[in-house]
Parts: sequence; structure tokens; C-alpha cells
Amino acid sequence: MTIDELLTKLEDLMKEGGHLEDILEASVEGLHGMDPRFDWTGIYELFPDDTLRLGPFIGSPTDHVFIGVGQGVCGAAIAQKRNMNIPDVRTAANYLACSAETRAELVVLIRDGDRIYGQIDIDSHTAGAFDDPCVDKVQRVADALAHAYETRHAESS
Repeated sequence: MTIDELLTKLEDLMKEGGHLEDILEASVEGLHGMDPRFDWTGIYELFPDDTLRLGPFIGSPTDHVFIGVGQGVCGAAIAQKRNMNIPDVRTAANYLACSAETRAELVVLIRDGDRIYGQIDIDSHTAGAFDDPCVDKVQRVADALAHAYETRHAESS
């Protein structure tokens, strides 16, 4: 599946009124299958108690189902309100190891302006796995998911 095909699929799910959980799952499946360097792909949702909670994912199970804001790379991305591309996790003092094989981690925020809904987290067994074209694809999916979250928020208000 190409990035454009995935974005079309997500847009169609949103237009059809698909559940947010189905949209998130389709995002993870589409992204994970898009690049052989993606060994673990998941979404963490940010809850009002400043805790990231693991949503759909593909890859080995992780003990990190809940991550506090500021903890690890995922929590630091939220605290600093920025994406993080860690080419070699062995050099990151705050890295929370999910797998001894992981060498690189990419965290892209799902956000609308200052409002952060969560993040896409991708681990790779290849150091330096996430080049600019790769980051751009993940960012495009995160932007589509931000729209899905914003729509859900507007409907519940």
C-alpha cells in the first residue's frame, strides 16, 4: 500500500463515519506494511491525566502500555511538544527499551495546533532507519489522524 492509498482509505473511513478505533487500527496496519524497516508500529493516545496509553500496534508485545508525560522518548516528545527521530536509541539516556533489538525510534505527534491527541511510535532494528521521506509519510498519517480526533471531539461537544 502506498501513502496515498493509505490516506484515501483513512479519508473514506472518516467519511463513512467509521469508529476512531477502526481508523487508528487501519493507520497502524497501513504504515507497518509500508516499510520493511518498521519492526514495531503503534499509537499511544494522550489522556487528560498526562498518561500515554497504548492503542493498536503491530510487533512484539511491550511492557510499556502506560507512559507518563516526560518519561522515555514517547513521553519526552509530548513534554517538549515535538516529534523525535532517534537514529540510535543506545545513545538516548531516556529510552524505554521495548526490545533489545531496537536501534532507532520515531515518534510523530498527532496534533492540531497546540492540542496533542497522541502519537505514532515506530521502532526499527536498523540504526538510522527514519530518513526524511519516511518521516514525511508518517507525518501525513498523523495529520489525517488529528483530523479524525478533531471530528470526534467536535461531535462529542
